[in-house]
Amino acid sequence: MKELFEFIYNWFHSLTGISPNVQHRIVLTLLIILFFFILDKITLKIVFKRNEDPALRYKWRKGVFYLSYFLGFLLVARVWLYQLPSLVTYFGLLSAGVAIALRDPLTSFVAWIFILWRKPFDVGDRIEIDKVKGDVIDVRIFQLTLIEVGNWVDADQSTGRLIHVPNHKVFTGYVANYTVAFPYIWEEKEVLITFESDWKKAKEILREVADKHTSIYQDDARKYVKEASKKFLVYFNKLTPIVYTDVKESGVRLTVRYFCPARRRRGISTDIWEDILDNFQKEKGINLAYPTQRWVR
Repeated sequence: MKELFEFIYNWFHSLTGISPNVQHRIVLTLLIILFFFILDKITLKIVFKRNEDPALRYKWRKGVFYLSYFLGFLLVARVWLYQLPSLVTYFGLLSAGVAIALRDPLTSFVAWIFILWRKPFDVGDRIEIDKVKGDVIDVRIFQLTLIEVGNWVDADQSTGRLIHVPNHKVFTGYVANYTVAFPYIWEEKEVLITFESDWKKAKEILREVADKHTSIYQDDARKYVKEASKKFLVYFNKLTPIVYTDVKESGVRLTVRYFCPARRRRGISTDIWEDILDNFQKEKGINLAYPTQRWVR
């Protein structure tokens, strides 16, 4: 068998000019790649067979890929860098030039490590980064991918576009996370009624309507507030709906403030508005206000 391999190496050397030593390293490299490729397929097949959760499958797929890539890189480097002392200086000079030429990709790589380590967001979170808002569906070495939310679509609903954002944006701008550790947000609705309206009754209606549509979330929200306070300086003394009163040129402005799940913002807003309009229609002493002009002669 050894003679056969030597014959093949010598024959290929005479054909291509590649030395048997280099051929041997090429074969080892291909075997390492093939080994980890097969190992990935087998591991993921076992995991996918036992788990139906898409989020868990995604994390396994990413984890297996990165682990295989890292171990494979170390083994391939061990195969080729057999003259390590003589190559250290060369790679040191090369890395300095690469760092200058590829500043953004390298920063994105460091940002990727930061994202995995500090977890300012994770796959599935709704975030806003670099003035783009969306749900994170993938985090790769150099970029993350969002399903865009908002933009020309009113409220927090998807546009259907995929937005690819370089990872280094986490260092150069702010990152707003709508759902990590605390999947609730404050929402407000402004209702303007005429000065002649019964504003106290209107205020009572707004509070009752908001409570009707958000009370089912209050216990869950308190649980998340308690959990979030263990990691962040987060506290809310009041999670029940609040109605504030203000006076504007066209009438009395009532602002109802309530807690709601970040991903159900538009649906709850629709239900509350429809309930408000129905209740105001039943009350003869309450009328919505709007800017008007009166001409006096």
